[in-house]
Amino acid sequence: MSRNDEVATRLEEFADLLEATGVEYKPTAYRRAAENVRDHPAPIEGLAAEGEDAVAEIDRVGDAIAAKIVEYVETGAMAELSALREELPVDMAGLTAVEGVGPKTVGSLYDALGITDLDELEAAAEAGEIQTVSGFGAKTEENILDNVPFARESRERTRLGDARPVADDALAYLADRDAVESVEVCGSIRRWKATIGDIDLLVASEAREPIVEAFTDWPAADATIEAGTGKASVRADGTRVDLRIVDPDEFGAALQYFTGSRAHNVAVRNRAIDRDLKLNEYGLFDVSDVDEESADDAVDGAETDATRVGERVAGESEDAVYRALDMDPVPPELREDRGEVAAAAEGALPLLVDSGDLRGDLHTHTDWSDGGFSIAEMAAAAAERGYDYHVVTDHATGPGMVGGVGLDEAAIEEQAAAIAEAADEVDVPILHGIEANIDADGDLSTDDETLAALDLVVASPHAALGQNGEAATERLVRAAEHPHVDVLGHPTGRLINERPGLDPDVEAVAEAAAASGTAIEVNANPARLDADGEFVRAAIEAGATIAVDTDAHAPRELDNARYGIHTARRGWAEAADVLNARSLDGLRSFLL
Repeated sequence: MSRNDEVATRLEEFADLLEATGVEYKPTAYRRAAENVRDHPAPIEGLAAEGEDAVAEIDRVGDAIAAKIVEYVETGAMAELSALREELPVDMAGLTAVEGVGPKTVGSLYDALGITDLDELEAAAEAGEIQTVSGFGAKTEENILDNVPFARESRERTRLGDARPVADDALAYLADRDAVESVEVCGSIRRWKATIGDIDLLVASEAREPIVEAFTDWPAADATIEAGTGKASVRADGTRVDLRIVDPDEFGAALQYFTGSRAHNVAVRNRAIDRDLKLNEYGLFDVSDVDEESADDAVDGAETDATRVGERVAGESEDAVYRALDMDPVPPELREDRGEVAAAAEGALPLLVDSGDLRGDLHTHTDWSDGGFSIAEMAAAAAERGYDYHVVTDHATGPGMVGGVGLDEAAIEEQAAAIAEAADEVDVPILHGIEANIDADGDLSTDDETLAALDLVVASPHAALGQNGEAATERLVRAAEHPHVDVLGHPTGRLINERPGLDPDVEAVAEAAAASGTAIEVNANPARLDADGEFVRAAIEAGATIAVDTDAHAPRELDNARYGIHTARRGWAEAADVLNARSLDGLRSFLL
């Protein structure tokens, strides 16, 4: 796992602290550098080993920032960043998780009231102290107080996109240990939920101590929380990672048990009981000839001889456990007790969409708007991934677009020629689209004549995201019914752990999209995952099509498609439900 993200996060913290202390211009430079370090294809630690000049070759990384990056890679710290932390000893991430609170607000409230964390912010708002600070009013104070609970909740859960790379690194590390026969994640991260608590790892092995020792020596581990004979916990990149080791013949049962969800496990366990079987983390046992008291002990999960009473029917593999219960194996994403147990028993589970089904990406950005790479560079990255087509959908001007981001009608027309030119340089067809903005009433920011000339139109909400449910529903329905809208982009506008976004009637939006022939997007950006699984299922049940798009602003972000695919799977989506799982001809037929 390269350290690009780690270094970029430190640069972003540097920018926030500089902004909070009143420094102008520099914060923007640090944020741009952070973005390019994160997106740079080469590991930053390798460049740092070559020296500051090599690091400075990254676009928008000047000599001063390059020196700080080298310092951080070599020492694990930046002296100036440490000094800024001492000057402003605040929980910046926690405070700015409150919608409407930015670094400048944090600096002002620290200077005036000494506020350093969420608890102090909430107490000051409840006491009416914030509105006494120059530049703040009663409405601002009320908004802060209203948004603190969401911010506090977001701090308790880690975004899937932040946790999954850590989990993948742990899986790869443990899989290389000789004593490990099998290793897998379990819990909510295996079900690909949008946020997770801890990362849970399950290992099958006859050994114990060598694996625990190797795990606590994992290079990505910042600290060991605890270590026993068959369990251990470490902290990596701010997230707790728990390891459990089980016997190989119990691995499947343990994986099923610890993957959850609790509601799914209860439903499956009840199915076992109906068949005189007992299911727990140690296996599936035939207890038809076992006395009732011992059988009850077997389901409690306490690690005693009673947990293994009766003859073991299955346990080594998950599939065997489900099949022994006369069920088709249930994909982890579906294990939420929403009809999957009955469907598995009836042989009616969907054949879920897979990452290999995607034929292209319908929502990407370039340096014509807020992307960091050219049309040709983005299209070439799509070709490298084996896509059959690539769609450029830069931002149009309109509500929510600030800082000069967004193309007006003249620029859109000009871009058409640039796309035609880029298409000659790459080995993949490029379609010309736009991401138009949906205003508060459901109108679009780009005129109909311009939209009609494009290959594809994504329409997304970027502003007025605090609307009530009724207004949000009317807005999205109107956008879905627009004759030139092909894809309803990230329909709620949520940012996970940052803002909740709109709360529309998803069934009504899904029905409107189905009737209008408009696809509903699953935005695979790990900060969005919008629409979510419940929205996707409503769309499919209404007969609507979905699109799994990355909203990529850089080539490597095309790899985020996996997050969108698994989110779509949580909504029971099959390949036939996904617009960009179709061929180019199939896509064009939909767009007619």
